[in-house]
Amino acid sequence: MNLRDKLDVYMRLTRMDRPIGTLLLLWPCLMALMFAAGGMPDIKVLVIFVIGVVVMRGCGCVINDYADRNLDAHVERTQSRPLASGEISSKEALLLFLAMALFAFGLVLLLNPLVVKLSVVGIILTILYPFTKRYTNMPQMFLGTVWSWSIPMAYAAQTGTVPVEAWWLFAANWCWTVAYDTMYAMVDRDDDLKVGIKSTAILFGQYDRQIIAGFQTAALGCFIIAGVIAGRGEIFSLGIVAFIGFALYQQKLIFGRERAACFKAFLNNNWAGLTLFVALGLDYLVL
Repeated sequence: MNLRDKLDVYMRLTRMDRPIGTLLLLWPCLMALMFAAGGMPDIKVLVIFVIGVVVMRGCGCVINDYADRNLDAHVERTQSRPLASGEISSKEALLLFLAMALFAFGLVLLLNPLVVKLSVVGIILTILYPFTKRYTNMPQMFLGTVWSWSIPMAYAAQTGTVPVEAWWLFAANWCWTVAYDTMYAMVDRDDDLKVGIKSTAILFGQYDRQIIAGFQTAALGCFIIAGVIAGRGEIFSLGIVAFIGFALYQQKLIFGRERAACFKAFLNNNWAGLTLFVALGLDYLVL
């Protein structure tokens, strides 16, 4: 395999060719930095977190595919992944994960000790997540914690503390993550049932749409509380209204539980997160 082909395999293994996960991780992280700074965060902290989000999302994908290497070949959406198809060895994938994790940890060492301590918890959560699909029907809830861990880290990096406001934002993102990752799991539900992978899409069963709506509503409530604590104004409120619109549209998409429509609903959450982030930024800029 030549260098170009090897890089292509690495790109696909780390999902660098599919940035949706990075973006869904990035928007709440940037919002946390903005909330913590009361506007524009420290440039050094901002750069470290943006790079860290990209690297850690890649880490999560590698360890996820390693854990699922013997199952992905039986799932329609994942059977062409590099580990499942044999394009890369398990050993090489683990070495790539280790290299990326060490690089991310090196970035964290440029920040304060509290961030370093929180980052250790973050990497442990990242490693554990893929294996939760074997033992619990609620891996999406565990992922919500993994996907939200950058929020207390962002506050710690910017202010040296993790105030109550941070945990409301954490709760908002946790609920939102459970909602959109359940939509994602609905795409694979039939295949997952065959191979024994567990998910909230399976757990919620016929009430999946209603429970997703409940998590979306809880996320909105927590976002609103975080905004009120931070003293945000009308523009952020418009972002909340837009977020509601996106949630309603996603509910329409998943109504028939069709694979393509559920995946489209999942992808639509990127626009929901981007819109709320932009609204928050404009709110700080104008008010």
